Amino acid sequence: MKVDLKANEVVLKATDSTQIKDNEKINGKLILTNQRIYFKSVDVKRQVFNLEILFNQIKEIIYFNTGFFTPKGIRVITCTGNELLFTMKKRDEWGKSINKMY
Repeated sequence: MKVDLKANEVVLKATDSTQIKDNEKINGKLILTNQRIYFKSVDVKRQVFNLEILFNQIKEIIYFNTGFFTPKGIRVITCTGNELLFTMKKRDEWGKSINKMY
């Protein structure tokens, strides 16, 4: 999987993740750089779900659990009111890292 990095952009973290959108689960990679958060679907047919979030677009990061024994994740709320849900391992580390950036 290749992500085109911008000038002076460095990958800080990357993990397997699932984006949850309209009760649909899209498997992919969540990538945190020093300039943005990027989600890229692993399924070529589902690349319409690829997205980038610049730090100035983030209003709030909220932790969530989908159930007692089910995956944990983060909810990214943008300044425009969009809510993006991602599940991943080490959610707390990801949340702390993102909170330092915006």
